[in-house]
Amino acid sequence: MLKQYNDKGIRVTKRGVRVTIQFAISTDETTPFYLRLADAIERAIVDGVLQPGDKLPPQRDIAFDLKVTVGTIGRAYQIARERGLTTGEVGRGTYVRRIESEKRQDMPQPFSKDMPRVESGGREPGEALLDSTAAPNVGQGKVVSATFAAVLAEAGDAALDYVRGVPGGWLEAGARWLATGGWTPDPASVVPTLGVNAAIQGIIAAATHPGDRIVFEELSYAAVARAATMIGRLPLTVGMDEEGMLPEELERCAARQHPRMIFLMPAVNNPTGACMSLKRREQIVSIARRYNLLIIEDNIYGKITPTTIPPIASLAPERTFFVGGLSKSVAAGIRAGWAACPRGQAVRVTVAHNQMTGGRPYLNMEVAARLVLSGEAEAIRAEVMAEIAARSAIFDAAFGVRTGGQAAAVPYRWLPLPAPWTSPAFLLAARNHAIRIDGEDEYQSVRADRQHHCVRIGLSAVKERDTLAGALAVLKGLLDSGSISYVSVA
Repeated sequence: MLKQYNDKGIRVTKRGVRVTIQFAISTDETTPFYLRLADAIERAIVDGVLQPGDKLPPQRDIAFDLKVTVGTIGRAYQIARERGLTTGEVGRGTYVRRIESEKRQDMPQPFSKDMPRVESGGREPGEALLDSTAAPNVGQGKVVSATFAAVLAEAGDAALDYVRGVPGGWLEAGARWLATGGWTPDPASVVPTLGVNAAIQGIIAAATHPGDRIVFEELSYAAVARAATMIGRLPLTVGMDEEGMLPEELERCAARQHPRMIFLMPAVNNPTGACMSLKRREQIVSIARRYNLLIIEDNIYGKITPTTIPPIASLAPERTFFVGGLSKSVAAGIRAGWAACPRGQAVRVTVAHNQMTGGRPYLNMEVAARLVLSGEAEAIRAEVMAEIAARSAIFDAAFGVRTGGQAAAVPYRWLPLPAPWTSPAFLLAARNHAIRIDGEDEYQSVRADRQHHCVRIGLSAVKERDTLAGALAVLKGLLDSGSISYVSVA
């Protein structure tokens, strides 16, 4: 769509003489007026209407001429200065700078709505989905679709019916997939579920009662807390450091608030990427035993960030529910997961899961079990991990950092924002460039006074590496340009 412009006459001083010039200001009302005015000043300079040395009118004068506030003009003038178009001092006024064409071509360009958008298949045409951490596309579609076809051909009508009983292969596959850190659960303790989130909600429903309190880390997968709130459970949060939940704060919370359960992601915290040491895990277990707390250990990212550290489930099997699935390491659309439960809890979790979700589809669960038992899931996982490592290197190159060790295997980055950026502002800035990322509010289980000023950038869901590199370059440019030069459109 062609932009429409209105010519606005304003008075500028040329060589000591005040003359009226015309500014072609866009009428696109989706863009704030201050940015449109800054764009108009830039066009006038590029077109030669404004010459080096020309003095722009005082802010109050131009505000009166254009029928806008002085603050609006101040923001436009500030953007013009940031773009290197003007210079000025208090008491002297604002002047057009002399900019050689060679330098002008090399100058960092302002970030605005008119910037070319990153192309990617997504929720809307042209969006780059950096708000997802689903397993990247490594060609697993052929294997997965062939497995679906085989199940449909062999199981016949059973594949389209309700699940009546649980085949032993589903339990064996779950035990094999959940194994980590030298620990493998007993297949009899395993519950096949409709993904990890469904497993967690089934556990909460089975093991707690309305009014019970559940403790989360200050930053965590907040969807769990929000869903738990819908069934009457009360989320609490405690502080964390580079290893995750702080034991002293958990103990203080347990003594004062008397919670029933803890939710943890010790292998890889979402969103910070923190990994909990063995000592810290042992401290958490000690507190849990002292205050009779149940534990949900979410290992969904642990499968692609392997570690030799024993899981909490191996340290406290009598109170720990351990959950994992295929969404981050094989394919998100299969919607299959497993929960390893403390002794005597599997039946209760099965019933609660089925009541909460409507039950397990035979087709999905059989496909997931076959992929695991055949070794295909493990092969895909290895390719997924290699792809994430390559994408981690792309991020490092874009942001000039070096990510090593286990952190390089995490399919997202928790990015601190320099002042004056805030998480909501940066989120909108990225969105206006057709890039979806997650702000810190997505990971706060309760309303919090502390602001971290961070965003989470997912690396795995964008289909092509080149698209990811382009999106990351835009985000780095936004980060460096400063929020005042960027327009946020709701």
